Amino acid sequence: MLSSSFRTLHGGFLGPRIAQSPLILGLSFLSPLSDSPFCELSANRRPLVNRKMSENGLASRRGKVLTTDTMNPSVKKVEYAVRGPIVQRAVEIENELKKGAKKPFSEVIKANIGDAHAMGQQPVTFFRQVLALCSYPELLNSPLFPEDVKSRAGRILQSCGGGSIGAYSASQGIECVRQDVAQYIKQRDGGIPCNPDNIYLSTGASDAIVTILKLLVCGEGRTCTGAMIPIPQYPLYSAALAELGAVQINYYLDEENCWSLNIGELRRALVDARKHCNPRVLCIINPGNPTGQVQSRKCIEDVIRFAAEENLFLMADEVYQDNVYADGCHFHSFKKVLFEMGPQYSNTVELASFHSTSKCYMGECGFRGGYMEVVNMDSDVKAQLTKLVSVRLCPPVPGQALMDLVVNPPKPGEPSHATFMKERTATLRSLAERAKLTEQILNTVPGIHCNPVQGAMYSFPQITIPERAVQEAKEKGQAPDMFYCMKLLDETGICVVPGSGFGQKEGTYHFRCIPKVSKPHIAFQDHVITRSLLAQS
Repeated sequence: MLSSSFRTLHGGFLGPRIAQSPLILGLSFLSPLSDSPFCELSANRRPLVNRKMSENGLASRRGKVLTTDTMNPSVKKVEYAVRGPIVQRAVEIENELKKGAKKPFSEVIKANIGDAHAMGQQPVTFFRQVLALCSYPELLNSPLFPEDVKSRAGRILQSCGGGSIGAYSASQGIECVRQDVAQYIKQRDGGIPCNPDNIYLSTGASDAIVTILKLLVCGEGRTCTGAMIPIPQYPLYSAALAELGAVQINYYLDEENCWSLNIGELRRALVDARKHCNPRVLCIINPGNPTGQVQSRKCIEDVIRFAAEENLFLMADEVYQDNVYADGCHFHSFKKVLFEMGPQYSNTVELASFHSTSKCYMGECGFRGGYMEVVNMDSDVKAQLTKLVSVRLCPPVPGQALMDLVVNPPKPGEPSHATFMKERTATLRSLAERAKLTEQILNTVPGIHCNPVQGAMYSFPQITIPERAVQEAKEKGQAPDMFYCMKLLDETGICVVPGSGFGQKEGTYHFRCIPKVSKPHIAFQDHVITRSLLAQS
């Protein structure tokens, strides 16, 4: 007999025939109802069931399905220094300070990552106002917001399913945002056409970069795809290549000439790599991360010719395109230069370029907004690219909305224009001043040499580490610059990233740092402490 509770729950709702089915009876067996005869049965039989499982070896053999021995071996090769052991130790020290631990410093200065807002940079008012209205459309009726803010929010919301940024968008991104990105690129590049269908919105630039690499990686052994990346490099590239099982081909930037890119070095790296893999892609970061160099137009032309001659796919990471500080330096997009070199190149060289909302004057890292433009991509491959991005449904819609505001800011004459320009100019001026200040301060410290920071947001100074300190580091199983950075953190509270996490020439040591926005001079003002670290012998 079925219990009255079960009959009410299942028979009354599902019907008597379904309630009598083996499936439902099985569910009743698992039910906690106290008056069910199956409860008593399960209690009586439980020891027998457990004994049989043990006899069959099921329980005794049961271990973890996923262990470090059985997991994807490529994942274990992935490293990302920007959030590595140094940062983990910094968090530990912060917790120790909160608990009252006595240190030679009162706070940890995180100069390891370009997280602008976390370090004090203020959001752009126009961006946040529009995003507020997009998130809470009832505010469209509020008198607190300028009319251009309301009209921009209304336009974005009209392009979203159900008028909500909580809805999915098309996988390639919201159409009106891609149109605005295309118009922005056209204006930036002096009128060179840009097709919105070649624009893919993305979860920051990082996601788009990894997606293109996925399309390029194939083969095994000597046919395995090789990707040429600059050294020093942003660790996203080495991490992605390790995860995808591709071959990393290092080409070294010329530190003696302000981290310039030398075509002879590109050719050396390519020739050596062809002995053991199939080089197919050349990655460029301009302005440079972590090195802060800005490539000249001539250098970009040389790179494009090299890619054309060697049949390489070009990837241009241009997320710092608004961050150019040094006199005589100018940002030139790879696409602009490519098309100005004529049809011989503009009709043939395959190019993907990337931009983001995370850096420049915006610093909106957390919204994860970005885009890529593909040029001269095979139509069948492009269809595969569209399929690949559709697997992830769509990029974050708030990030897409923010990307739209970055490429289509307030125009002259609109109510928000004056405030926007004031904030944008002030932020870029502050970044330029701190880039110069960082270079000057670092170069006053014996044992440290810093090249001029021409652009981006970082400095990458070389440090001289005494031989005894090098030996002590090796005894601890650490890279010498990791040893130095740990010492710097423990003794001063300054958190920077060792150059070994970005790559560097053998026998040289560096670290990457970004000045704390609210205290631009503090990170290395204590020369005595830094000098003592470098003088250890």
